[in-house]
Amino acid sequence: MIDHVFDFIIAMALAGSMALMLARLFLGPTLYDRVLALNSFGTKTVLFLAVFSLMVGRGDGVDIALLYALINFIATIAILKFFRYRSLEIALSQMALRRALDQDDES
Repeated sequence: MIDHVFDFIIAMALAGSMALMLARLFLGPTLYDRVLALNSFGTKTVLFLAVFSLMVGRGDGVDIALLYALINFIATIAILKFFRYRSLEIALSQMALRRALDQDDES
């Protein structure tokens, strides 16, 4: 009985922190704040899925949570790359050239 109460408290704390991340997502002043909030929301979702799957006694939900974590990571990198280069098809050599040009502009 005490385990279910503890699991419920953890699930509610995660749900509350997810609500705060959604508020930060919609109210963030910059793009990077919003991407960080989206990434944090995805991480909290992974934790919530893991806790919920353990609450209901099904361990296969942890596999789904891990898959969602991988998708969350790849999506965050893709979003940041898109907003940095305005394209997802930029080659690595072009990225190195742009970095070199940015360093020349700074000095």
